Amino acid sequence: MSVSSKSKSKCSHSTLLLSPSRNASVAGYKRPAFAQLVAATTPSGSLKKDIATKLTKAVETKHASTFPAPLVLPEDDLAWDPKCPPQSVRSWTREKARNEVTNRRRTVYFVGPPESGEGFEAIQKLADPLVKLTAKEKLIEHPKTEDVLDYLKAFYYGLPVKMLETPKLQFTADTEYKADGKTIILETPDSVYLNTNSRGSTLKIRVRPTPKAYNEYSHQLNLNDLLDAAIAMLPDDAYALLMLVKHDIYEEDDDDFACGRAYGGSRISVVSSARYNPLLDKKQKVDRVHAWPASHCVDGIEEWLAQFENMDVDDDDKLVVPAKPKGGERQAPMQAALAAHMSLPPLDTRPSAVTLYEQWLGRVCRTGSHELGHCFGVAHCTYYACSMQSTASIVEDPRQPPYLCPVDLEKVLRATGADRCDRYGALLEFCGRHQMGHLFKAYGAWIKQRLDDLDDGEYPEML
Repeated sequence: MSVSSKSKSKCSHSTLLLSPSRNASVAGYKRPAFAQLVAATTPSGSLKKDIATKLTKAVETKHASTFPAPLVLPEDDLAWDPKCPPQSVRSWTREKARNEVTNRRRTVYFVGPPESGEGFEAIQKLADPLVKLTAKEKLIEHPKTEDVLDYLKAFYYGLPVKMLETPKLQFTADTEYKADGKTIILETPDSVYLNTNSRGSTLKIRVRPTPKAYNEYSHQLNLNDLLDAAIAMLPDDAYALLMLVKHDIYEEDDDDFACGRAYGGSRISVVSSARYNPLLDKKQKVDRVHAWPASHCVDGIEEWLAQFENMDVDDDDKLVVPAKPKGGERQAPMQAALAAHMSLPPLDTRPSAVTLYEQWLGRVCRTGSHELGHCFGVAHCTYYACSMQSTASIVEDPRQPPYLCPVDLEKVLRATGADRCDRYGALLEFCGRHQMGHLFKAYGAWIKQRLDDLDDGEYPEML
């Protein structure tokens, strides 16, 4: 389902919802109380008295204006699985299966999309979307590996984040035959091979036709095989590895498609950029206008809810703030993010090629940092709208924020050894270089206001 384009283009995003939507009670999701949320950020799982006394209603509202609750809209992952167990900092630190960062293993590696071997260029064509461009549309440049790498360096600030230089990844054929003395490679084989080390070792990657209902691409690569390849190429000094692929992927035989997966215990992850291509938004019914931070727009949420039954429920705990602060009031991070988002030309009215590139890059960066988070032992977040939230669809995905909530940020800071403000500063610098992207401009504004709030020291830093 999707909100009509007519209503979307006229949305002024006048009010922001900071609490879960009224669908949360229908789905059975119950969010912890404010004191419990704060306690979840501590290694003991409890609050000291001097902190607890500061948790007033005014502080809770201000906190929510920085870190809103998950929306739990119909068909969101939390709506399907409202009882998903939360992971506090205390439970994260006590997780026996979690890999510790050590002096020997502390480098995060990133490897860009594999190329095609000589004579096997047809495999790259399988990564081209099957869309008919209008006269005014052009293909969008694929996110540059150096841009994704720079984002990951900022997101996991404190650890070395590097490109994996060896091996130079290539797909090669396993299906060929000879005719008239020449070797002929089949156009669409059932499998390909991917080299996994400098000595020529390769692993088989299964290929299948894309299911007809999701035929934005002609073929898909098997995600499990790609994950096995990532394990095989993991360097000895690696803490974790992320591999990006351009092709559409699937995990199991009954899957439609997948966007990424991590084997946290094995410290590897794979992300596909295919479904994030903005050229597919219309066909996939992705709401560009209500992507984060506008995902918290009350009007957009209500129009979405209106398409579902059983939405006539009371919402006594609804917490909203105006998109613009009233005279004399300090701007909150979410208000700053929305103002930055709205300062750029709307995404539903012929956005520029640069804007669409930045949009694609933002989606890949957010998912890449999410999947790497699992390598750090961070589970899906159920406390807040957070970069570590799970997502159930390509429609839900753009609604998720790029930031880490206070609970998951504390985990990452403990793992990387980074300073909170230094990490924010690195991300702010990255966002400053990508001001044509709605996500990055909004994220930069959010970070700037967040840093100003931290400087004031009005309430505990953990908030």
